[in-house]
Amino acid sequence: MQPRTGPTPAVGEAFATSTLDGAPRWVGGVLCAVQAAVLSLLVLVLPAVAAFVATAADPSNAHVTWLRAVRVGASLWLAGHGVAPVVAGTAVTLVPLGATVLLVFACYASARRSGVPVRAAFLAGTGAYAVLVALVALACGAGVPGALRGLLGGAVVAGLGIGAGLLRRPGAPTLRAATRPYWSRLPGWSRVGAAAGGLAAGMLVLVSSVLAAAWVVAGTATVRDIVEGLGVESVGGVVLAFGELLFVPDLVVWALAWLAGPGFAVGSGTSFAPGGLTTGPMPAIPLLGALPTSSLPGAWQLATPLVLAGVGALAGWYVHRRLVRDDVWWRAVAACAVLALAAGAVCAVLVALASGGVGPGRMEQVGASAWKVGVAVVWPVLLGALAVVVPSDAGVRAGVARRLGRPRDVG
Repeated sequence: MQPRTGPTPAVGEAFATSTLDGAPRWVGGVLCAVQAAVLSLLVLVLPAVAAFVATAADPSNAHVTWLRAVRVGASLWLAGHGVAPVVAGTAVTLVPLGATVLLVFACYASARRSGVPVRAAFLAGTGAYAVLVALVALACGAGVPGALRGLLGGAVVAGLGIGAGLLRRPGAPTLRAATRPYWSRLPGWSRVGAAAGGLAAGMLVLVSSVLAAAWVVAGTATVRDIVEGLGVESVGGVVLAFGELLFVPDLVVWALAWLAGPGFAVGSGTSFAPGGLTTGPMPAIPLLGALPTSSLPGAWQLATPLVLAGVGALAGWYVHRRLVRDDVWWRAVAACAVLALAAGAVCAVLVALASGGVGPGRMEQVGASAWKVGVAVVWPVLLGALAVVVPSDAGVRAGVARRLGRPRDVG
């Protein structure tokens, strides 16, 4: 596949130098990593420092130093990489996915602006970013386990962000062309099914975002009452709102778990699901005021599987349009199976990332069961895809015709 069109650097220029003239190509990747790490760290540290400055005159905060505020912001930055901060002796293992999205975007923007689209720059940038995360984890007292988690989380974040950014540079190949040596070895039906599974997962996230937005609108009064009860001032309110935004993607994933059927929990003994609602004492967090307050009555509980089946049908139409038509009937069915499994796997990973603990005792259980949600997504998506693909596939029709002893209809 031909590279993306656009202004092409002179031969030997962009691929032999980085942003520093004459420097090796990997230096550009390291510079992108340092830039992304510093900028994203400042975005999360500065609000904490601003809150410290605004409340410095309060006698109750006399023992709080600006270094502690910096450490709070850095801990939130580390949490976006999966390094659990420790609050009052309890590890907060719930990942603020909004911070993770911010970190990936910072890596993307840095690489998109000044990266060199070569493998050496990508590997050097990913490695340098992961090392920086590990060093910050050690500086914040996370220890060796936290540093190792930082290495892994930093590599994932930088790999996604820097990789996407470099592919957007002038002269860079497209993602399809760059990954062709890997996916081209797979059978065509499996590639089509995997792509359709990613499409189905994306549609489910989109539907879940709409559902979460509806929850927020319905719970506006409750959220307002919680904010008024906290009695925060203007600066504190801005910082609180910023912190809440970092967990909005987690709410979207919880809506996905609700839509799939198993639901989610905010504290042990609680359950938010279409078929039932069990609540308990909640911490005074405004975002929790947007949680659903009722379950779906009676036959309306069938609405959620129908939504998933509809998503499967749309993804099945993609399979129908992209799958090579032949007389082998099982390829269409196998593509639908790959579609459903891929969608379930993506949803399970998202649920696993949006689950953890936010405090001691009952608040150690927040989120949903990844495998339950994954399984709950697979079967309705599979049925929806089969309902579209099987009747319209020429190979399936030919196989049925042979079974019935009729002439084949492969049109």
